[in-house]
Amino acid sequence: MTAGAAVGTARQGSQMVLLTLAAGQFLMTLDSSVMNVSIATVAKDVGTTVTGIQGAITLYTLVMAMLMVTGGKVGSMIGRRRAFAIGCVIYGMGSLTTALAPNLPVLVLGWSVLEGIGAALILPAIVALVAGNFPPQARPRAYGLVMGAGAVAVAVGPLIGGAATTYVSWRWVFAGEVVLVLGILALARRVNDAPPEGQVRLDVVGAVLVALGLGLAVFGVLRSAEWGWVMPKPGGPSVAGVSPTVWLVIGGLLVVWLFLEWESRLESNGREPLVPPSIFGNRQMTGGLLMFFTEYLVQAGLFFTIPLFLSVSLGLSALETGVRILPLSITLLAAAIGIPRLFPDASPRRVVRGGLLAMFAGIIVLLAALDADADAKIVTVPLLLAGLGIGALASQLGAVTVSAVPDKLSPEVGGLQNTATNLGAAVGTALAGSILIAALTGAFLQGVQDNPSIPQQVKSQASVQLAGGVPFMSDADLQAALNDADVAAEVTTAALDANSDARVAGLRSALAVLALIALLGLFSARRIPTRPPQSSPG
Repeated sequence: MTAGAAVGTARQGSQMVLLTLAAGQFLMTLDSSVMNVSIATVAKDVGTTVTGIQGAITLYTLVMAMLMVTGGKVGSMIGRRRAFAIGCVIYGMGSLTTALAPNLPVLVLGWSVLEGIGAALILPAIVALVAGNFPPQARPRAYGLVMGAGAVAVAVGPLIGGAATTYVSWRWVFAGEVVLVLGILALARRVNDAPPEGQVRLDVVGAVLVALGLGLAVFGVLRSAEWGWVMPKPGGPSVAGVSPTVWLVIGGLLVVWLFLEWESRLESNGREPLVPPSIFGNRQMTGGLLMFFTEYLVQAGLFFTIPLFLSVSLGLSALETGVRILPLSITLLAAAIGIPRLFPDASPRRVVRGGLLAMFAGIIVLLAALDADADAKIVTVPLLLAGLGIGALASQLGAVTVSAVPDKLSPEVGGLQNTATNLGAAVGTALAGSILIAALTGAFLQGVQDNPSIPQQVKSQASVQLAGGVPFMSDADLQAALNDADVAAEVTTAALDANSDARVAGLRSALAVLALIALLGLFSARRIPTRPPQSSPG
């Protein structure tokens, strides 16, 4: 074989490895978005309510967040490729169970539990396998493509879910995941892997503590929309006059502190910790984790608010909503792949800051264009800018975090990295949702109070009955509800006007907070290195 042919074969092999790992990242992320447009249909098919399906989605996020750090350690014990393959098998079993689920308990077993466990093994292994299969100079591009594949899954998920639900059945989405898992397993044989390193032991106490701590905190955040962040919502539960969200988050943080104390004790005694606490003193790694948290917080908030505007405010179908979100994928992939290829020596800090500013600019453009008469065209430029920003961050952060520590710690860093992304996504969705509903409720009730066409009795009833939160409703749904209640025509018109203005106020409030968080991320970017990272050997 000639030298040129050998180089070509090696390049083809690396591309297949990259395709395998990117496909795994795409599959893991797809479940977080693909069914959001089909919740009502899924609920009807398995004989439950919308709340039941939302609970299953919440549990999926919860299981991943609880087990991600432990999943990274398991990869060190049994080998990264083996952990990746076992995770794919478990995930495929979960997808098949979900596709055949006759009721909610079976759906939860497949979708939330089995798929969540599989993802907790797969995602940290992907990070470690990129580090093990690509030289330091090629890792930014590899990480960019892998992370970009995950973000694209978020963008096209509603389109895939909407098309499947409209033309066949949502069950075919999960059946398709089984086929994709089989393809990934066939390709995974090409992925190189270092053997397990000696006698690595699992810190069971640490695994229980980190799972419990993260589980309590994430569950509290995910329930904040129903319970309130600090003050309990009217009619909602409370503990000592405060929302349970506060106590769950505080309890979770205390358990995480106990986890860190336990890990420090193990490390100081020369025993094997789940995660060496000393790595948190690494400024570059913690900076990368903070940026992952910020990126996914803003990204999740955008993917919560923009589909609401398109599907509820404008009444677009699931397919039309998915098509309108696609521009984000174009610039996202262009940035994730193009920046490392065209600018391999670019300063990671500068690229990350540019990405944050692009996300900020996209949100500001959307804020400026958003009003009660806006149409779907206003999201195109903001999504192009947001995709550019997300792609820029994706092109750098994976290499930044992993290169900050020796390669042997890459599975543990992979677990921490994916924990940060799950926490960011959970907080972003909950924060955007709670701010939107709070602003919507205030604006709607104020609009009702200020309208002379609405009788005083109706105003009083609205203030009492809607104090806990006004739902984000389309004009068509609100009009149908008012017609069923035999509300007078002039009151219906006034309520529709108030609802339209309140929706805009809610969306603007949520977007404004997301823009502020994107700007605050610039301060965390100080921890990102100014030179392209080189991984530490050993």
